[in-house]
Amino acid sequence: MGYASKQQLLDEINKTAKLFINEFTDLSESEKDLLIDGVDRTPAQMIAYQLGWLKLVKSWDDDELAGKTPELPAPGYKWNRLGSLYQTFYDTYQDLPLSELIQSFNQQITIWNNWIESLNDDTLFIKDVRNWTKPYPESWTVARFIHINSVAPFKSFRSKIRKWKKLNNLV
Repeated sequence: MGYASKQQLLDEINKTAKLFINEFTDLSESEKDLLIDGVDRTPAQMIAYQLGWLKLVKSWDDDELAGKTPELPAPGYKWNRLGSLYQTFYDTYQDLPLSELIQSFNQQITIWNNWIESLNDDTLFIKDVRNWTKPYPESWTVARFIHINSVAPFKSFRSKIRKWKKLNNLV
């Protein structure tokens, strides 16, 4: 995860986001909530997870810029107990049809692109420019938080949805 530029980071986010979300375009509405043995989330939960983290990470920066102190990972949640946070993501999006989940994901990627474009290289790549990164190790810059909460899960969840499709005989 060593990005040489903002553009390289954006390119990787957009590439992996597209590969991830395109896996869902051939699923039917009746399949979106189907849990299959061997995969720990439904397709809808996979998208909800991404939406939850995308909104949450951006909110840390929004809060700081508004003069608030962001509470990481989220108010009332600790890093070592994220299961209940994930459940709030699933609950938030559970009633949306698959087409709206896909649309919401694509909209959130556009929001992230605009956010990242607005950040200068110092903010992205120098440790401690944002207060919300200060408690974390030296390598945890804003760009690292962005990567860990976009590119990395887009790749791992793309593998999950592909496994889900294979086990459901859709591949």
